This record gives sequence, C-alpha cells and structure tokens, in this order.
Amino acid sequence: MYQWDFGILWSYRWLFLNGLGVTVGFTVVIVVCGLLFGLLGAFGSLSRFAGVRLVALAFIEAFRCTPILVQLIWFYYALPILAGVEMTPITASALALSLYGGSFYSEIIRGGIVSIDSGQSEAGAALGMTPGQTMRRIVLPQAIKRMIPALMNQSIIQFKNTSLVSVLAVPDLVYQSQVAAHDSYRPLETYTAVAVAYAAILIPLTIIVRRGEKRLAVSE
Repeated sequence: MYQWDFGILWSYRWLFLNGLGVTVGFTVVIVVCGLLFGLLGAFGSLSRFAGVRLVALAFIEAFRCTPILVQLIWFYYALPILAGVEMTPITASALALSLYGGSFYSEIIRGGIVSIDSGQSEAGAALGMTPGQTMRRIVLPQAIKRMIPALMNQSIIQFKNTSLVSVLAVPDLVYQSQVAAHDSYRPLETYTAVAVAYAAILIPLTIIVRRGEKRLAVSE
C-alpha cells in the first residue's frame, strides 16, 4: 500500500505560491487581452464590409478549430522563425492564449449583440442616433447583461488553460509542481495538491457564475 505523506510538500510551499501567483497573473493578462481581441473579432464579424467579415471569420475559426496546445507550440517554435523575431515562453504563451480566448469571446460578444431585437436599433435611428451611438447607448448595455455569464465561464476555462503553458517552461503552478515532484519523488501528493488548489479557486467562481445566471434570468 502506498503511504501518503503530504507533510513533505510544506518545504515547497513558496514554490507553489510563486507558481500560483504566476498562474493568477497570467490569467488576468490573457483574459483582458482576450476580451480586446474578442471585441475586435465580434465587431469585425458584424461589419458591413465583406472583407472585414472574412478576416474576422478566418481569425475566429482558425483559433477555435485548432488545439490550444498545438497553438502554444507553434507560437513558440514556428512564429519566431517566420516573423524573424525572438519570443520568450511567456510572450508566446500569452499571445497564443489571448488569441485563443479571443476567438471564443468574439462569438459570445457577437451572439449577445445579435440577440437584441432589431427594433432597438430602429428606435435609436428614429431618435437621430448614429449606428455607433445606437450600439454604445442602446444595444451594448442590454447585450452585456446577457454576455456576462458566458464571458465568466470562458474566463474560467482560460484559467484552466494556463496549466498548458508549463510545456514551454513558464513557471506557473503546474510547472512548479513538476519541479517539486521531481525533487521530492512524491508525484501523487504533489499533483493531488495542485488539483485541490485549482478546485479551491474554480469551485467558488463557478458558484458565483451560476448565481449570477439565476439573478439575470429572474431580472429578465
């Protein structure tokens, strides 16, 4: 029988905390950047210009339809060769995950916008508003309310996706746990602790999102 010993992990506590800090900070960066890419993709896909719509669609489908792990490896090993620039593991990971998340955020934002009745836009036009003003003052305030649960869920997925950056030696929680596991020869305890850490963060967030969904459903 295997003898569990979680006490040995105490000596690696700062390693885990540093990794957790990198993971949380990295998540904030890729969520913010992903939302920016998502806005561009959503408005591009709704553009009246066919060329802009085609570019937006190509971006969305290219990143949604390829595995994120493949994208991470491609951005780190292939893109620097093609672009002729050096790229650190953190930069490559941030760019790949931001664009990947942005492709999903794009569809969430686009779906939220098109879910608003066209009569709202017609009402804005009747009041003398430009299309941009109608979007900012009438459509988006209503659409954002509907987008929030889906955006939160995608952000939670982004948090979990950060575990993949360890393949590029980004010192996140998973990478630091690998270091601890190799040093302590206690992989079961190490990876169990990591799983508990992720669950301790994600379960409360998931509960908050579900409660938010219920409140929004009631308010509508």
